[in-house]
Amino acid sequence: MSYPPCPKCNSKYTYEDMWNYVCPECGNEWAQEGKQEEEKANTIKDAHGQELLAGDKVSVIRDLKMGKDVIKQGTIVRNIRILDEPVNGHDIEAKVDGVGSVYLKGEVVKKLV
Repeated sequence: MSYPPCPKCNSKYTYEDMWNYVCPECGNEWAQEGKQEEEKANTIKDAHGQELLAGDKVSVIRDLKMGKDVIKQGTIVRNIRILDEPVNGHDIEAKVDGVGSVYLKGEVVKKLV
């Protein structure tokens, strides 16, 4: 993979660091175009806008009918997993006691601290 030359000293030895490019010769750092926005677009948020991460503990904010089963409002779900590819609009996988493995949407859960 090739990186753009440094805009300050034109060095070809630049490297990538998170959302920036860095020049080791002059110490210049500059933002990668679109990389940070792409990362932000891929984040999953709960019903109150808090970012959800794998392993978080969440609470269901309303009753959810799952065929003949119902996940009641207030049910605590531990160790959620964020899906790389959403399944029918569901972006979280979790194991719910008494129900088993389910897919949930971020908008029906609240992150617990």
